[in-house]
Amino acid sequence: MISSFSKIAAIALAATMGTAATAQDLQVGANIGNVPWEFQDDTGANVGFEVDLVNAVAEKLGRGVEIVNIPFQGLFSAVQSGRVDIAMSSITITQERLESVTFAQPYYDSDQSLTVAADGPASLDEMSGKVVGVDTGSTGDMWATENAAEYGFATINRYEGLAPAMLDLAAGRIAGYISDIPALQYYVKDKPELKVVQRIATGEAYSMMFAKDAPLATEVNDVLSALKEDGTVAALHEKWFGATPEDTTSTVTVMDMPTLN
Repeated sequence: MISSFSKIAAIALAATMGTAATAQDLQVGANIGNVPWEFQDDTGANVGFEVDLVNAVAEKLGRGVEIVNIPFQGLFSAVQSGRVDIAMSSITITQERLESVTFAQPYYDSDQSLTVAADGPASLDEMSGKVVGVDTGSTGDMWATENAAEYGFATINRYEGLAPAMLDLAAGRIAGYISDIPALQYYVKDKPELKVVQRIATGEAYSMMFAKDAPLATEVNDVLSALKEDGTVAALHEKWFGATPEDTTSTVTVMDMPTLN
């Protein structure tokens, strides 16, 4: 017969082991609904380019992954506070952001874009006096704010994710939406009522984000180098974007970790 003390000890040991196992999971913040980077499929499973990539990284590190759905603007405070270990959501590396967070090397090169209804403005030049939508705190938000006077936007509506912005665009509550071009090209490919009419050259690059000077950032950076070298990242690009990435892009080329100039 097992004594009460032995039962208590066994329960305590099991609890400790359970906590240790859970601690192996990387807490990853992501703005779910950001196609094709991280979104839910018809079964409710989280899928996408960055979901596959962070799982490949975690496997190399011998860790699991638990994805936490966080609005884009909240990802920055989430890594800074330690709520999550990694944030991802097609996050652009900028000098301003490097002042308060750390990024691993980039793995995707991008620009902004203007998306409109099928019968909407043909370019930014036709957006004068019209309402434009952006994601709160995104580089699209920054670009639209900096260029509002030049293009004469009537106002800038800010959204927490792609879905509500697309609803307003389809309903005519905004005339155009400025955001990352790969996400919008992917989103509109089976929606003839919407179209991407202009690439806005901004020369951006995406990566995973960490708390400032977090040791995990260096570990992940090294794994990304290995995943580029063995073709994993290029294969994910082909899977999600239907094309082989060019050798000169950050999807293929091993790069240094970004530093604050």
